[in-house]
Amino acid sequence: MMVMTDRQSVGANATVVNALSGKIHEFLERPSKIRMYGTAAAVGLNMTLIVGNQTFMQDQEVNAQNRMPITPDDWVVDAGGKPGDRIVLSYRNTTAAAIVAFSRIEVIPIR
Repeated sequence: MMVMTDRQSVGANATVVNALSGKIHEFLERPSKIRMYGTAAAVGLNMTLIVGNQTFMQDQEVNAQNRMPITPDDWVVDAGGKPGDRIVLSYRNTTAAAIVAFSRIEVIPIR
């Protein structure tokens, strides 16, 4: 299993297009299961998860725990992908103040 984490401030009414851009496991090398965990520092933060050309979660609000996600408590969605697929995780702040987004993506190769 490979793990990618991210923590970043999302500006007021702003969108982060791909929080995983540049991370080592952004592109899948093998058929894999993807498990996403997410939290936010305050209410009003939405997340989207796209793998390859499939959207597994679109613009859904995540809970406001103000900490890194804990497994399995902060599980949001499972996805799947094939070699070469790109994992795209985006954040959208729906409020008038910055919110910190926290995420954990587990990439589990299927053997």
